[in-house]
Amino acid sequence: MASSSNSSAPKIMASTSTTSIQKRFKYDVFLSFRGEDTRKNIVDHLYHALKDKGIYTYKDDEKIQKGKRISDDLFKSIEDSKFYIIVFSKNYASSSWCLEELVKIMECQKMEEHTAYPVFYDVEPTEIRKQSGAVGEAFAKHAKEEAAGKWREALKEAADLAGWELKNTFDGHEGKFIKEIVGEISLELRSISFGFDEKLVGMETRVKDVVSSLEVGSDEVRMIGIKGMGGAGKTTTARAVFDTLSNDFEAISFVENVREVSKASIFGLKNLQEQVLSKLLNERVTLDSVTDGKNMMKERMRCTKVLLVLDDVDDIEQLEALAGGPNWFKSGSRIIVTTRNEQVLVAHRVEVIRDIALLSKQEAISLFSRYAFGRENPLQGYEELSGKVVRYAAGLPLTLKVLGSFLCGKGKLEWEDAIERLKKIPLQETLEKLELSYMSLEDEYKEIFLDIACLLKRKCISYAITILESCGFHAIIGLKVLAQRSLITFSSRYDGELVLGMHDHIEEMGKNIVRRSREPNKHSRLWKYEEVEDILANDKGTKATRCLKLNMWRRNSRILLKGLGKMKELRYLEVFFANYDSESDLKFDDKSNTIARIVMKGLRKMKILGCLEVFFANHDSESDHYDSESDHYNSESDHYDSESDHYDSESDLKFDDIRQCFTNSLKYLKCTNYPFLYLPKTFQANNLVGLKMKHSRMVQLWEEGERKVEELVLKKLKFLSLSQSKLRTFDLGLTPNLETLSLDRCAQFEELHVLVACPNLKILNLRKSRLRSLDLELIPNLEELDLEYCDQLVEIKAPVGCLRKLVDLNLDGCLRFKDFTFYSRCEPKVNCSSDSLYLDGRSINSCPLHPNSNLPKFEFTCIYEEYLPSSVGNIEKLISFGLCACTDLEKFSDMICSLQCLQKVTLNLHSEEIEHLPDSICMLKHLKYLSLKSCALLEKLPEDIGQLESLQSLDLSFTRIKHLPDSICMLKHLKSLNVNNCSCLGKLPEDIGQLESLESLDLSFTMIKHLPYNICMLKRLKSLDLYTCGLLEKLPEDLGRLECLKELKVRSEKIEYLPDSICMLKCLKSLYIDNDLLENLPENLGQLECLEELRVSSKKIEFLPDSICMLKRLKSLRVGWCCRLEKLPEDIGQLESLERLTLWDTTIKHLPDSICMLKRLKSLELSHCALLEKLPDDIDQLESLESLDLSTTMIKHLPDSICMLKHLEGLTLDYCDLLEKLPVDLGQLECLEELRVSSKKIEFLPDSICKLKHLKGLILLHCDLLEKLPVDLGQLECLERLHVSSKKIEFLPDSICMLKSLKWLIVRDCSCLGKLPEDIGQLESLIHLNLGATKIKHLPDSICMIKHLIYLNLEDCALLEKLPDHLPPRFISASSELRLHSGVNSGSSSGGSNSGSSTSGSRQGVNDPS
Repeated sequence: MASSSNSSAPKIMASTSTTSIQKRFKYDVFLSFRGEDTRKNIVDHLYHALKDKGIYTYKDDEKIQKGKRISDDLFKSIEDSKFYIIVFSKNYASSSWCLEELVKIMECQKMEEHTAYPVFYDVEPTEIRKQSGAVGEAFAKHAKEEAAGKWREALKEAADLAGWELKNTFDGHEGKFIKEIVGEISLELRSISFGFDEKLVGMETRVKDVVSSLEVGSDEVRMIGIKGMGGAGKTTTARAVFDTLSNDFEAISFVENVREVSKASIFGLKNLQEQVLSKLLNERVTLDSVTDGKNMMKERMRCTKVLLVLDDVDDIEQLEALAGGPNWFKSGSRIIVTTRNEQVLVAHRVEVIRDIALLSKQEAISLFSRYAFGRENPLQGYEELSGKVVRYAAGLPLTLKVLGSFLCGKGKLEWEDAIERLKKIPLQETLEKLELSYMSLEDEYKEIFLDIACLLKRKCISYAITILESCGFHAIIGLKVLAQRSLITFSSRYDGELVLGMHDHIEEMGKNIVRRSREPNKHSRLWKYEEVEDILANDKGTKATRCLKLNMWRRNSRILLKGLGKMKELRYLEVFFANYDSESDLKFDDKSNTIARIVMKGLRKMKILGCLEVFFANHDSESDHYDSESDHYNSESDHYDSESDHYDSESDLKFDDIRQCFTNSLKYLKCTNYPFLYLPKTFQANNLVGLKMKHSRMVQLWEEGERKVEELVLKKLKFLSLSQSKLRTFDLGLTPNLETLSLDRCAQFEELHVLVACPNLKILNLRKSRLRSLDLELIPNLEELDLEYCDQLVEIKAPVGCLRKLVDLNLDGCLRFKDFTFYSRCEPKVNCSSDSLYLDGRSINSCPLHPNSNLPKFEFTCIYEEYLPSSVGNIEKLISFGLCACTDLEKFSDMICSLQCLQKVTLNLHSEEIEHLPDSICMLKHLKYLSLKSCALLEKLPEDIGQLESLQSLDLSFTRIKHLPDSICMLKHLKSLNVNNCSCLGKLPEDIGQLESLESLDLSFTMIKHLPYNICMLKRLKSLDLYTCGLLEKLPEDLGRLECLKELKVRSEKIEYLPDSICMLKCLKSLYIDNDLLENLPENLGQLECLEELRVSSKKIEFLPDSICMLKRLKSLRVGWCCRLEKLPEDIGQLESLERLTLWDTTIKHLPDSICMLKRLKSLELSHCALLEKLPDDIDQLESLESLDLSTTMIKHLPDSICMLKHLEGLTLDYCDLLEKLPVDLGQLECLEELRVSSKKIEFLPDSICKLKHLKGLILLHCDLLEKLPVDLGQLECLERLHVSSKKIEFLPDSICMLKSLKWLIVRDCSCLGKLPEDIGQLESLIHLNLGATKIKHLPDSICMIKHLIYLNLEDCALLEKLPDHLPPRFISASSELRLHSGVNSGSSSGGSNSGSSTSGSRQGVNDPS
């Protein structure tokens, strides 16, 4: 494809809107051509190729009689065509008929629905564009005709379009050329007009996604999968894709219901093979067996390019029989497989799998409305009811279709009844479709699915896995299987935790499966309170119940708990109890704890209980009620009854009555708000896998002396959480196989006994405890350790190697560490040594644990990254040093030095006590990065700093370093040396040139007087910063020897000249010179061939060297505070790469004409050039200019050509006091977004200003002679800010009320302004209105309609009599501003009264930018 600018093919840009309606055209393509040149060759072949593809094409074969006008019918045919193919040939321009046709095509091309493509047959695009060569000769005879002008323009426009050029495509092969054109047109027609049924809402985007994945243009065999839950639209999407692409293949077949047909009989798969072969081969095929079918498919289909859709596949055997592999098919074939089971696709090596998306809210409303009302949106009065249905459907197309069809034609009462019914009785048709996925599961996965549907939805995945595994399920593979079948989803919570999700209808389906038993007491899982209450109150419990949720925050607790006894196989129980008195120290025989004991007694008959979760009353008013295992409590369970605390005293039970409440078969026990100090002594817990006791009063597991030591060992326990309990100590010897221990927020916990090895313990959480020491020696496989806010912790014993598997360590809030971040080794690499340590220490006044210590006290922010072999032991050394704030710097340094293989150490010590570093820091042989930034009292470095042989970066900025030790010159690998703001540093080592690797040297804000001569030996130096080196007198004469220097900054009050050798810096890209004594720049500055940025500032420079115009790569030239600079070089226009030119505070009077040659210039800033009187007349040649600032100049008028700057976005004319008027055609600045004008002579604005459609800001300050604003100002549809101050404006044009985007309206100091437009309330976006110091007497009532107004300033409106009667209170709310200083009668209205009370004198509004 060719055009004037490039040869890229036209891109397919179909609309992604799901609701837009495409215009239908009579013809797909209109062919425009010169018959005598092309009718019998390319046009004839192209026409038939389009026709064969089913593309309806108009081709005019009528002979044109000379002098006859083009027919109206032909014009109508052009208007009725979607695409135009214009075949340009040598004699095309000789026909006035063709040219008129072309003019009409170009008119239609500008409309959104039409697209024209030129085909350059035996001519080039430039010949058409310029009417040169053979085309020029053909057009010559029309040169004097009246229509010649519009014909030329049409030819130029057409030649600029993207199209096809025969000689540059397929080496001029006409057949391939035509195939390319037809293929592109076919693809574009497909993308814009899928031919979908009008009820297939949202299909365009989904189909385009699948088509894109198929990559139809490639020659490979490509197989993709479409997966999703039942009823989500997999089949519909696949059918739409099939219909869209079917014309591109030699044979096609859509095989429906593969699962159903294949399993309907023993010959199911063979029948499907016969169906596929018969369809693709277009002959009747009979097979003997499935194996026979496979062989035949491999043999026969490899010769045919096929499109095959296999719908609803659920078994790998089906794919192996129908699409065994890519080698079965011819190149270019495409196979689409839809399934509910992703594993089928994975097992068959299908690489591209698309997950079908459910409908958005808007799409759902549209689809439902089309079935319910036969239109796009709900009927009036049915919007709310339709919303309820859509929310119930939750994006599932099947449900929307079924309910839409069912409710069609019914009245509101019937709708309301049907919706109410759905709350109790799910939609059967949807559930039956969804249940197919459940039925294909294995028994264990069915149990896991039902547990999630009834109990674990919205729970954290880690918690769900713990529950499921404790009950004997293989949870990890089970969740994977369910996710692959689209039965569950995983989503991230706000804190990054993964949460189990499930579509509402799938949840309904699961609960419906459980409810199928006629009686609720035979359900395997119970969660509805009404059902649970009925079963337990009437003693109807059975063995069928495995899981139960019980809300005990209601009455009749004794009766309900009595019914639990018959549930012999209950394995999951949640009970929520009422609050109890936190003052009572409850024991098992405490009669005051009535309800808890009732519960315990009711549990005693559950002899083989598998899982128990009990929620006791919360006794601690300060407890954290949030449970991390779930996003929120189940809405069906958490009904708090304020009367539930009143229980029947007759239900009091003694401890002996509940001693059998926990059976020894129990595998998972969860109690929340457990009210007792111990577990029952009769509870053996021999089979216990998980124990979670949150918000409990427990002080230890069992009361001392009640059980023998050997009986206490819980050998099967893996998960133990006693968070927020009263526990003080715990012995890990009780739980030798424990994997997770959480004592989170046990505020009284003081000691963890680790007397035996705990090889299985991986997670240890002791957050917010009173622990003082911790021994980790016998916990060798720890992966997560949380000690956050353990502010009593002094020491951790962690021998080298004992934390070799640690990946997550939290020490935030300990006394030593304010923040502690640890990135551990994830995938250790061979010979990898990239550890880094960042320590930012800030001194604190005292250590709470050692108030009398004389050692410095520090609180650190620490970031430690480790990717090393486990034997190194750095993390053990780091945390074993001690955790209180007292810091012995010598030992601290020794500890850091003992850390091996550190590549990067960043050490910030913010303290007024540190004056030097310990010498031992020089022992860090692998140290590469050292930062001592902001060590404000640090005066010297160790003399042996040069021993840091690996050091690459040294930052000493903002210290009191007075000199650098000579040994620093031995740092052969040092790349960066930063001493900026070392205000005491007066010199550099004389041998600084020995730093052979140095790339960056920052000496800014130092007291250095001279640079060592050998600094010029730094052959690799790229950046030299001498900014504000106030005492520096000169630069080295051989500065040009720094052959790699790219950036040089120099600012000094004493430098009078630059060495000529500076012009030898061939790599220099940025040069910044700020020296008031500098009189001139080197004459040969133009030799800096790589220079991209030049900044110059000097009070003595009078001119820039002419050679500056040789800087071909210069992008930015900024000259500021050069008050003697009177002119620029005349050839400044030769700076062909210049994008930014700033001349600030110079005495330049005019700009050289050549400046207009700067074709890439985007920004021209001439602010404070107080003598500048005019701009070049040809300024419009700055075709890339986006910003022009002429503030504070003497310009009297702007050249008219300024209006031709098509890319100008900002024009600033502040304080141009001599400017008399703006150009009449200012409105031609079509991209202008901000216009700022300040002039004492401008009397009017040109009307054309109203054509600035993109203008967002119009600022007219101190335009004292301006009498009025343009009448049509309201046409500025994008205007957001209007600021006007003038002493003559008496009114604002009414059209201002049309400014729908206006947010800021400021007319302060318009002292003659007497009123506002009455319809000011139509400014719907206005948030800020400043009317200060005007003559306004009253505000229009409509001002109360401005919904978003938050600032209203009426200060110094001396004539203002009253405020509107209904001024909204929000104008005077805490979040709004109302400023009054006028004669307003505060009692004149309610609004005035309120407003008057909030006056603040004459002070200006806080948010007022004026």
